[in-house]
Amino acid sequence: MEFTSSQLKNEMKLSTIATSDGHAENSAYFDGWKAFENDPFHLTQNPQGVIQMGLAENQLCFDLIQDWILSNPKASICTPEGAEDFKDIAIFQDYHGLPEFRKAVARFMEKVRGDRVTFNPDRIVMSGGATGAHETLAFCLADRGDAFLVPTPYYPGFDRDLKWRTGAQLFPVICESSNDFKVTRGALEIAYEKAQEQNIRVRGLLINNPSNPLGTVLDRETLRDVVCFIADKNIHLICDEIYAATVFNRPEFISIAEIIQEFPVNLDLIHIVYSLSKDLGFPGFRVGILYSYNDKVVSCARKMSSFGLVSTQTQHLVASMLSDEVFVEKFVRESSERLRARHAAFTRGLAQVGISTLSSNAGLFAWMDLRRLLKEPSFEAELELWRIVINEVKLNVSNGGSFHCSEPGWFRVCFANMDDATMRVALRRIRAFVLKKKGVEAAAAAKKKLCRGRSLQISLSFKKLDDFISSPHSPVSSPMFQAAN
Repeated sequence: MEFTSSQLKNEMKLSTIATSDGHAENSAYFDGWKAFENDPFHLTQNPQGVIQMGLAENQLCFDLIQDWILSNPKASICTPEGAEDFKDIAIFQDYHGLPEFRKAVARFMEKVRGDRVTFNPDRIVMSGGATGAHETLAFCLADRGDAFLVPTPYYPGFDRDLKWRTGAQLFPVICESSNDFKVTRGALEIAYEKAQEQNIRVRGLLINNPSNPLGTVLDRETLRDVVCFIADKNIHLICDEIYAATVFNRPEFISIAEIIQEFPVNLDLIHIVYSLSKDLGFPGFRVGILYSYNDKVVSCARKMSSFGLVSTQTQHLVASMLSDEVFVEKFVRESSERLRARHAAFTRGLAQVGISTLSSNAGLFAWMDLRRLLKEPSFEAELELWRIVINEVKLNVSNGGSFHCSEPGWFRVCFANMDDATMRVALRRIRAFVLKKKGVEAAAAAKKKLCRGRSLQISLSFKKLDDFISSPHSPVSSPMFQAAN
């Protein structure tokens, strides 16, 4: 059977979703990652390479993890000590997850929330990282075209996680630097009304607490306002709390699970997304958690989790580790202390060259204010500055426009995914860049001042000449001179 070229073209054509840009990979956020991958920094092997400061990863406590693994070889089925459990772990398991895994994760979630709340292991649904948990919730709660409100700035991956395959929309709640990007009831109402005016059905509100990219926590009053807002509108609330254990200074983290204990609310509207990627530094394990107070969502999400389960080998190891309460206590305390020290050292280094950051107390990053380094207050100028930082300074930082920030000039810079020596190199590069830019600006200002001075001298000279010409004693003013001309 022969095919025409048109038929062959149709045969090879991929689906609309496969060829769409819904993954959002074609953005400055992911372009920065590509720049790093093409020229990765190494202290000795490639000291002029790009330093990865666009990856929110916690690498400050791997020594504690490694020590625990060496002391607990039975936790892994791939060691002589743990091999006897290999068959039981390797054979088929249903999508509920190992009971000991769900119990250990629930207990860990309670621990990092100050033991002020409790979680039911039977409500824990596994997923392939927080990415899978968000997409599952979007599938459960929204139809194609429906929207979730989300305060700006927000994590660029949300566009992929909640929109790409589900067909849902994210509708921005504009937050501004004038009040440190706080989420207000007024901003929520404005966003909701705008969505209504555009005939967009709002199905829920997504909040990130602690915030990525701001590194701030929502206070109790704000969380109460959020709950009252979703209750008034009868929409769902998705709380992304994957940075819960990264808080390193006061105020303390308050979970939505604590707020809903304080006053009556329809619990069917409340859902939490959690993960071990940030708090423990295990993004490669792909341990994501969806915790819902809605029975129907739990049932549906558990069925959907078949597409992104956590391997039983990983569940077994994580369950063993998190069941060791002495280790967990030490890890959470030490991680907080190391994050505090690293944040202080990094922001102090930035401040020495006049770079300020939003006051923060959580997360693995700082929200850096480079507005004064822009040629003009525009997102085009922001991208121009970002390209210079990537290509010349050789630092992969993330521009605020990628996070849907409403104001140009803000950048997220990660500080916990590197060792101390690499951080010092990064700070030296930033210092050299800022000082060079200040020198260029100073030279330009001096040149402009000199030009102004010369222009003033010329203007004065012409004024003197005009005065001389208009004087009755000037030969130019005489009748004889004027008659000759």
